[in-house]
Amino acid sequence: MLLEVRSLTKRFGGLEALKSVDIGIEGGEIVGLIGPNGAGKTTLFNCITGFHWADEGSISFDGKDITKLSPPSICRMGICRTFQVVKPFGKMTVLDNVMVGAFSRASSTKEARDRSLEVLNFVGLAERKDQQARELTIADRKRLELARALATGPRLLLLDEVMGGLRPVEVKEMVALIRRINESGVTLLVIEHIMSAIMSVSDRIVVLNYGQKIAEGTPSEVARDPVVIKAYLGEDEARA
Repeated sequence: MLLEVRSLTKRFGGLEALKSVDIGIEGGEIVGLIGPNGAGKTTLFNCITGFHWADEGSISFDGKDITKLSPPSICRMGICRTFQVVKPFGKMTVLDNVMVGAFSRASSTKEARDRSLEVLNFVGLAERKDQQARELTIADRKRLELARALATGPRLLLLDEVMGGLRPVEVKEMVALIRRINESGVTLLVIEHIMSAIMSVSDRIVVLNYGQKIAEGTPSEVARDPVVIKAYLGEDEARA
């Protein structure tokens, strides 16, 4: 098991954002993480990557306990994430933005630059390497966010609504890029609200609601689950 989350609970004051969540991810998988707004999806990402420490439970990566490690330590171990609201360094070039990620592993500026150019070519931004990041479209900013994460050399990549705000043709392109990332050897855990996209790209789906895991299975199994339908659509639709 590459990532194992056991009985994870996270509280903010009197609110339990996560309640005894169990998730396991095998190396090479693409696992979708879905649920209504406020279900605890981003909180789970924050706990896995060290931005928040869980109140109870444990997280292990490749057999090592990472529950109380810092974000830089977790990143160096091979876990990186993107953020729902992309915030590139606007006055820096696209290349320099990616080099920020590459320096987490690179031992020299040349190594960071070479790695960043390779990643920019992979995500389709090589021709924009000298542009300032603030000049990019939303779709290209999403690709830049991906590139910066990939430059860290992750074994597990967590994507937080990387397709949000994109046009249908851009969503298809992002799905294709996610598949290529996976084929390159990176395991993925993906938060997404565009159901057609997440169902098409995922090997398995995990569903959260009010901080609890309510379902897990293949996309087709989850799509037919009455508990999932009720969580998304309400009781009236679930009975229909």
